[in-house]
Amino acid sequence: MKKRKVLISVSIALLLGCISCAGIIYYYLFSPQFYPKKITYIYIDRDDTADSIYNKVKEQGKPKNFKGFHWMARYRKYAQNIHTGRYAIHPKESIYQVFSRLYRNHQEPMNLTIGSVRTMDRLARSIGKQLMIDSAEIAKAINSPAFQQKSGYNKETIPCLFIPDTYQVYWNMSVEDFFERMQKEHRKFWNQERLKKATQMGMTPIEVCTLASIVEEETNNNQEKPMVAGLYINRLHLNMPLQADPTIKFALQDFGLRRIANVHLNIDSPYNTYRNTGLPPGPIRIPTPVGLDAVLNYAKHDYIYMCAKEDFSGTHNFASSYADHMKNARKYWKALNERNIFN
Repeated sequence: MKKRKVLISVSIALLLGCISCAGIIYYYLFSPQFYPKKITYIYIDRDDTADSIYNKVKEQGKPKNFKGFHWMARYRKYAQNIHTGRYAIHPKESIYQVFSRLYRNHQEPMNLTIGSVRTMDRLARSIGKQLMIDSAEIAKAINSPAFQQKSGYNKETIPCLFIPDTYQVYWNMSVEDFFERMQKEHRKFWNQERLKKATQMGMTPIEVCTLASIVEEETNNNQEKPMVAGLYINRLHLNMPLQADPTIKFALQDFGLRRIANVHLNIDSPYNTYRNTGLPPGPIRIPTPVGLDAVLNYAKHDYIYMCAKEDFSGTHNFASSYADHMKNARKYWKALNERNIFN
């Protein structure tokens, strides 16, 4: 009888011990422990250690208790299995959920924005601010003659590779993966329909891109862009200089100029479309899909002159004759003088 009582007592004690252990394990590993106000993200880069990651998780996740995370990290030898990337922490998640995400490299994709910038240096800086990739890595690749040649471009035309948009990517993507994605998006944009339109115009995608960059520098008004594109195409057909002021700004690398003077027109540069006929060697910015399509679907008219409107609306007065153009130009010059805008 005594043995039976002892056995029962021991069994009860073991059962209570197991329940207690299970409760402890559940509390520290599987119960809600993270309480950020909303979904938050931690970024783990190449320089992070286990300790720095612990600090990031605690700072962003606002855990009620963090012991379970250290237990899991020691048990799984996390210090030897760190994965870079962007990881989400949701409100009311458990230690097990968050740790497993980091340990198994279950990253959260992010939005990468490729902007319509004027220079490749600005593009590299923008990408470096958004991704784990250093801007110097991007710039090195963009400026590499070997990469340019492999991609079908040169230093003047490499901006044509990029199609401004917002793309879902992983924050820790490599330089190689980044450019592979850009090439994929370029091929996707330049589908058979767009390639056919360019061919019918007698232009290559690079030439369309170059002209679109000028159009977008001339006007921010999307409805006006096909009109401006049509004007420049008329000039190309007539073998007239494009005489596009934005190309002068690009040649001077002075994008703040508001008034182009005769002294500016003397710059010796292949981008000086006052002295040279045809298109410049490459785009003067990365044109947007809207700008590219404005060229591919240009408005057919007989205008060969345009001048900014005197109301500074960002749109233009168009003319078919030089006499009418000069009337428009005098109205604009008068408005500039009234506002004391001389450069």
